[in-house]
Amino acid sequence: QVQLVESGGGLVQAGGSLRISCAASGLTFSSYVMGWFRQAPGKEREFVAAITYSGRTNYADSVKARFTISRDNARNTVYLQVNSLKPEDTAVYYCAGGTISSFATKTYAYWGQGTQVTVSS
Repeated sequence: QVQLVESGGGLVQAGGSLRISCAASGLTFSSYVMGWFRQAPGKEREFVAAITYSGRTNYADSVKARFTISRDNARNTVYLQVNSLKPEDTAVYYCAGGTISSFATKTYAYWGQGTQVTVSS
């Protein structure tokens, strides 16, 4: 079955950086759009970034120029480099796999369990 496993979250001070990863198995990774979403306590899950199989990227306005999504099709892994972190970036970050590069959660068929990113002020 399809598995998406995130790693690399943690506690970081404001202004700091992290690289979070998502390892995929059970799907033809290079054929899928991979996305990152996040969910803060009491809020809805929101789009962060997506990358197509060919490397075209989309970002939420709130993270553009601070976050970078990338993928390694040989390793079946998608990454999210998060820089200049702010306390409002605190959330559980989820990776997702789908067939359309979209902002909408419903267009992604596969989801990981999430990794916590906490930014202290």
